[in-house]
Amino acid sequence: MNAAVLRQPAIGLPAHPNELDRRRIERALGSRKRYRYVSPIVRGVTGGYLVESPCCSRNIDAEGGVIDVALLHHDAAGASWKLFRKDHKTGAWELHGVHQRLTSVTDVLNADPERVFWQ
Repeated sequence: MNAAVLRQPAIGLPAHPNELDRRRIERALGSRKRYRYVSPIVRGVTGGYLVESPCCSRNIDAEGGVIDVALLHHDAAGASWKLFRKDHKTGAWELHGVHQRLTSVTDVLNADPERVFWQ
């Protein structure tokens, strides 16, 4: 069998989530400015990744449980990343921004000057 045929990606399978990008996000979050003393969890979800973390500030969860921090969704049609923040009062995800590169998304998560992700 031709080796080139063996290396072709499976047609129809979504590009995200995948283990490589999940680990890239996890590693990038090590450079964040807020809540550096907790270990965030990055989970693959349909079309992207969910970032969760223990709630150290107790602002969202008084008992310090794991809360949603951000949702990253890859838009294959637009070749972009949509970054969502969680409105913990309503439980709804709100679009924060659209980025062309995954590194831009993690840069926003790491800086978070308005504290909309790491609450």
